[in-house]
Amino acid sequence: MLSDLDIGRQVELKHINDIAAKLGLGPDDLDHYGSYKAKVRYTALRRIEDNPMGKLILVSAITPTPAGEGKTTTSIGLAQALNKVGKLATAAIREPSLGPVFGVKGGAAGGGWSQVLPMEDINLHFTGDFHAVTAANNTLAALLDNHIYYDNELNIDPRRLTWKRVVDVNDRMLRKIVIGLGGSKQGFPREDGFDITPASEIMAILCLSNTMDELKERIGKITVGFTHNGEPVRVSQLGYEGAIAALLKDALKPNLVQTIEGTPAFVHGGPFANIAQGANSILATKTALRLSDYVVTEAGFGFDLGAEKFFDLVCKYGQFCANAVILVATVRALKMHGGSKLKDIAIPNPAAVEAGLPNLAKHLENIHKFGMKSIIAINRFATDTEEELAIVKNFCLSQGFDASIVDFHAKGGEGGIELAEHAVAMTEKDVCKLNSLYEWDSPVEDKIFRIASEVYGAQKVDYTADARADLKKINKYGYDKLPICIAKTQKSLSDNPELLGRPKDFLVTVREILISSGAGFLVPITGEIMRMPGLPKHPSAEVIDVEGDGNINGLF
Repeated sequence: MLSDLDIGRQVELKHINDIAAKLGLGPDDLDHYGSYKAKVRYTALRRIEDNPMGKLILVSAITPTPAGEGKTTTSIGLAQALNKVGKLATAAIREPSLGPVFGVKGGAAGGGWSQVLPMEDINLHFTGDFHAVTAANNTLAALLDNHIYYDNELNIDPRRLTWKRVVDVNDRMLRKIVIGLGGSKQGFPREDGFDITPASEIMAILCLSNTMDELKERIGKITVGFTHNGEPVRVSQLGYEGAIAALLKDALKPNLVQTIEGTPAFVHGGPFANIAQGANSILATKTALRLSDYVVTEAGFGFDLGAEKFFDLVCKYGQFCANAVILVATVRALKMHGGSKLKDIAIPNPAAVEAGLPNLAKHLENIHKFGMKSIIAINRFATDTEEELAIVKNFCLSQGFDASIVDFHAKGGEGGIELAEHAVAMTEKDVCKLNSLYEWDSPVEDKIFRIASEVYGAQKVDYTADARADLKKINKYGYDKLPICIAKTQKSLSDNPELLGRPKDFLVTVREILISSGAGFLVPITGEIMRMPGLPKHPSAEVIDVEGDGNINGLF
């Protein structure tokens, strides 16, 4: 069986100028990163601002297995399929983080015959966006510590700093550290810690900004800590927003690449959905919408995480809306939710599929809560039986949802022609609506409970003493009107990764609430979720290698 990397190397890539030409862009509209990657210049972005917008299809999923359910592969494959049925379609997806690439999930460039290329470049350093975010985040941290070291004119309390450094590596040893050791010349010793780069507020800001001016304004609004008197300190008070924005000058431009079938694809930005908003950049999505008939984008992890945040945060800040949802479901994930052990999900087990259907049912209910039209994409794996696939399809039909079995991994766009035709029929005459679950000006606790109860199915939300203290600061200093971006495990509808299927009568515990005032949301941290993941016992790094001619092996 060919690996994703082997399949990608069989394809004769088109020059990026030819891909751009499909969208009406010329070579002068691009900053080239070799022959197959480019960024769209600001001059081109301004020129197309008045173009009519195409249709937007959001791809989401049921609660996934640790390896994922092929959501990115489905997004890429559907864009290819839409082109095959006569529509000018593009994909708009996130960039991979090096943490998962070298960890357990692997890359995020799709798979099989539905990939974005060149996959090894995209999965590794790409155009340097993640490194720019890391540098911007850590430069701000250094400047902040430097301000405190020299006179501390703003009276910042080093014990109340909230701005952490980041690195794009799964490194559990950096979660909690002590810095500033070595005497007075090294600064003030204190406890600190690292987050992973996709959890950085800078990454969230990059993906939520429509323009460079907005990017700089959002950076100025970042709350980096509090004074000895308890007053919040923002970057604009320090005067560093211009310098930090300068480091992101090129990172803000959308990246253009291609799929295996030559479909244009914007791959830009990469916030995680379990600890951030989980969507690619607003700027990339809008660029795609102004240049295409159809745009297929995705929201990370399950509908309870990525899709909720997409509707309640991303759509509102981007001022666009989705015409439909494609919900990815798999037999193997339903088996897991039905009681099968992970090591057994390749073994035929129709009874376990039946037992796992309540998880799918809850996600279907959530789609209705946002008033969205939807088709269920049943992503076929080689181990699925016809009986198991029929169980899932018949259940979807019984719930009033159309369903289509797709095989984008093995067949590329041809593996989902039926899905593409159904999506066009469902959206062609539709005017999209901007739906949301709650009003932003509602009390913070009401907004959190609304998400936890309506989307997760929780009975109650509990708050630790630290979270209660955070609520007081949020209300006192006027952060209470910000929307909510809950950090929660992706492994369960609840905040407990052990509760599979459709948990009932459970409690969600909020441990703390982070203020991401630059990004423009509050982050309640629930359960044991970490903003710095760790590596598994056998990480993907064990099989990644490079040959003498520079060819990478082992990526998937």
